[in-house]
Amino acid sequence: MHSHWRDCQEWSKIGLPLSTTSNEACKMYDAVVTQYVGWYEEDSVGGMEGSMGKMMQADPDFVMGKVIGAWFQLGGKSTNTDEKLKQYVEGLVQSAQSNNLTSREKQHVDAIQLWAEKDMQGACGIWENILLDNPTDMLAVKFAQMSYFALGERVQMRDSVLRVIPSWKPTMPLYGYLHGMEAFGMVQTNYYRKAEQAGRKALELNPRDIWGRHALCHVMEMEGRQKEGIKFLSNSLNDWNKHHLTSHCYWHWALYHLERGEYSAALDIYDSQYRGRRDLYYADPTSLLFRLNMEGVDVSDRWDDTYDMCKPFLDERITIFRDLHVLLSCLGAKQQDSTKEMMDSLRNFVSEEGSQSVVAREVGVPICEALVAYDEGDYARAVDLMAPVRYRVGSIGGSLAQLDVFHLCLINAAIRSPKKQHQNLARALLVERKALKDNSPMTDRLMAAATLPL
Repeated sequence: MHSHWRDCQEWSKIGLPLSTTSNEACKMYDAVVTQYVGWYEEDSVGGMEGSMGKMMQADPDFVMGKVIGAWFQLGGKSTNTDEKLKQYVEGLVQSAQSNNLTSREKQHVDAIQLWAEKDMQGACGIWENILLDNPTDMLAVKFAQMSYFALGERVQMRDSVLRVIPSWKPTMPLYGYLHGMEAFGMVQTNYYRKAEQAGRKALELNPRDIWGRHALCHVMEMEGRQKEGIKFLSNSLNDWNKHHLTSHCYWHWALYHLERGEYSAALDIYDSQYRGRRDLYYADPTSLLFRLNMEGVDVSDRWDDTYDMCKPFLDERITIFRDLHVLLSCLGAKQQDSTKEMMDSLRNFVSEEGSQSVVAREVGVPICEALVAYDEGDYARAVDLMAPVRYRVGSIGGSLAQLDVFHLCLINAAIRSPKKQHQNLARALLVERKALKDNSPMTDRLMAAATLPL
């Protein structure tokens, strides 16, 4: 693990000078970037929060430190609803105009400004421009990949990493993480063999690379290697059980059990990893419970627990992917007022500017309305709403494995619909699903259900 934090001179030596005279600020910047890319907390610097604090204490005017600070805040808040965040971004933009920054740093600020204005594609374009001249700028690499991921632009997510790898040397700090990112881009564009090769290489270089390990989880999910996936995670717990993505890897573990019809094991993972938590990525427990519901499993009061996790985000419109999962928690917990509040907010959101508003209008709101119809038992309406946009679900962002919950919802609704045409659609979709992933006990169960008289 990289822990020799680089000072001002060392950053300049590799062609990435930072506009600060504080060696401590530079070192803590390195620590922050390393922890962010590695998805972990480095205790020697007080974790992410501690190193962020030390960085800004060493130089309160450090623009690249402010860039990272803005990025972390924009991931969960909007400048439309958070006045303090709006002022923070405005202050960052103003400081970039008055300070003697490098072109690369100014472009980072410009990208953050566009992201805050909900122009995510524009932000990605700037980060790509940075990488043309500075392919070893790991912060730009990671910002671009995570932004493309949120946008559902999987080919761009893959290619942005592939373009820079040849410019790196294996001896450079953080080099190994590139292969984990490469693996994730490959698996999200259906290059499973190449994804596995890159993921295995990432783990050879650093067994604690949880992004690389998580990419391999996706490979095993997409190829129907559930038993192997369970073994892969259970035999390496010490390498990944203390990272920011730990709960997400447990989600993958639960999916393997769910696929195999081992519902108690999946619920055990929910209870041990998600119940009572408020600091997790809520898409994982929400998606898991909805999948279990579709399988006919009684999840008891777990929806109430997950709704409490999602409740603070009822009014925040950041990405449609997140909104859909918040809505699922409202529906699962039978929170009718919150469901109406969410739907009203989303219908208003579509008139705003920004890429996510367009996705909301064209894809997100129809899926949300379909989920409401499904919850109300109006399966025919759910199919009529979701079927026309099923090939555009990817535009809401998230991984193929995460998005599969909506494809499963369409199939389950079609099976339950009283319309013969919908039932025929369910059978057709299942044939398609079986052809793409032969070893899928869940698909086999659904195919059996689709042949039963309704």
